[in-house]
Amino acid sequence: MGNGRIHIYTGEGHGKSPAALGRAVQTACNGGYVVIIQFLKGRGLAESEFVKRLEPEIKIFRFEKSTEDFASLPQERQAEEGQNIRNGLNFAKKVMNTGECSLLILDEVLGLLDNGIISVEELKALLRLKPDDMDIIMTGISMNDEVCVLADEVTKVETVRFKIWE
Repeated sequence: MGNGRIHIYTGEGHGKSPAALGRAVQTACNGGYVVIIQFLKGRGLAESEFVKRLEPEIKIFRFEKSTEDFASLPQERQAEEGQNIRNGLNFAKKVMNTGECSLLILDEVLGLLDNGIISVEELKALLRLKPDDMDIIMTGISMNDEVCVLADEVTKVETVRFKIWE
């Protein structure tokens, strides 16, 4: 069996996605390739000119069309975005089937559970496709026992103090 692991960065604190991005940079520095799929991130990072300079080692994808918060969208637009999100999950399956990266980051995938877009069973089915030598990082605020047991490592991020610099 390979050494690929499943990591979860969770908690109410700030810094889950930046921690995952830090791991992406470490992986790229060590000669690996990273695919990041962002969910529920509004505009996200996919359109950033800086991020484009990280390619081909780090590639970021976002399948949603709306820049608004998913929960605030009318039901019809939520259904539309739900399909776009599912396209992102299908892309994650393709990435796992082809083994095209050594690290796959599913940024805010746990939020899909919170919003009822996917079920824990669907997430489990997705993770069963993981190649032995691929690491996966999942981020999101909420955590439950059913999801926690899927991971080799769970990191809880907690903000102790948050002050905006003047």
